[in-house]
Amino acid sequence: MAQDTAPTANTRLFRPGYAGHNQISARTLGFWLYMLSDALLFTALFAAYAVLDTPMNAAGGPIASQIVNPVEGFWQTIAILGSVTSYSLATVAMKNGNRGGTALGIVAAIALAVVFLAFGVSDLTTLAAHGDGMDRSGYLSAYFVLILTHAIHMGIGILWMLVMLVQIPRYGFNEMVVARMLNLRMFWQFQATVWVCVYVYVYMIGA
Repeated sequence: MAQDTAPTANTRLFRPGYAGHNQISARTLGFWLYMLSDALLFTALFAAYAVLDTPMNAAGGPIASQIVNPVEGFWQTIAILGSVTSYSLATVAMKNGNRGGTALGIVAAIALAVVFLAFGVSDLTTLAAHGDGMDRSGYLSAYFVLILTHAIHMGIGILWMLVMLVQIPRYGFNEMVVARMLNLRMFWQFQATVWVCVYVYVYMIGA
């Protein structure tokens, strides 16, 4: 009778019927708990933005309709959704044991994420250059903090992907690498979800 062995760098993962302890699921559950705290963080930021999104809290400065560009936000949305799709295709390649396809998907996801961040950084620096930085009013403080917090999360995701590009050739698709890849997919999809909320609430309704 054949005996299952733990996955190694040369083993095709996601095999049904593997009876060993599933470290991948355990690590994914732990990351879910972290994601819940991240969801609470963005919930608080959206609540603060909703409270401060009034002409009174603009303190004579610009309001949403004067600083947001729905068309530019649309292209940012396309970029981040494209990045998520590219990374999801990378995990499909990982499931099939294709290291080259996985790396290619990650590189495409990084490139699209950089495009997304370039739009956001350009907007914020333009506002700051015109004297409308986050210290200008309560509304701009809420706007800057919301956008910057999301941008920081995106930057962390890009750094994480770069680390995976190093670990995949070195370790292969072992339990550690696969768990990190799956957690990163969850993290990346969450960032796209947050951005869609930002786009609808800040860019579309605000404009």
